[in-house]
Amino acid sequence: MIIKRNLVLKLMELKHDPNGNPVIYSIKFIKANGEIVYLPKAISCGLRANMKANRLRGVMPVNKKAEQTEHIYPVNIDSIIEFNGLKVAI
Repeated sequence: MIIKRNLVLKLMELKHDPNGNPVIYSIKFIKANGEIVYLPKAISCGLRANMKANRLRGVMPVNKKAEQTEHIYPVNIDSIIEFNGLKVAI
């Protein structure tokens, strides 16, 4: 199945569900050095850079309790290849 990138970005903007729980998703993307990174559980977070102007989004890996497990990844929106198990199309 395929999901459009603009829908992925809208879903990534959601920080909490109606019950106040963090929205957790899985994501696969390509880093600038060509390495493919897969995060089975992640949440959106802020970056120090201007995210919209630089086409970046902050992604933080988490565990089942939504606690941070690694460092925050700056993800270029053009490098997202999979979101919640769905291939991402432009």
